[in-house]
Amino acid sequence: MFKFFKSIKESMNPKANLLTFSENQKFVNEDYIKSLSGTELKIRSDEQRLEAMVRQQLKEEFPNIEKSSSYDLLVDAVIHNYKSKQLQATDDASVKAD
Repeated sequence: MFKFFKSIKESMNPKANLLTFSENQKFVNEDYIKSLSGTELKIRSDEQRLEAMVRQQLKEEFPNIEKSSSYDLLVDAVIHNYKSKQLQATDDASVKAD
């Protein structure tokens, strides 16, 4: 009987409940942040590879273009165009699937 009242008393203790809750949230938040960080890092890695490929291709097709003042803008425009077409293809595929 004493254990029963003790467990009720502990369960009604707001400070203990808050500490338990915050400890559980700490682990949940860490897992959530790790999952987001992994995804974020992969996306950035993919974007960096795409940019490197675009830069290499432009250098091959247009020698000495990297010395141009608008080179970075051209790289950004090519990447934007590529992503737009990729997004449009994804949207078209999802419309056909519906």
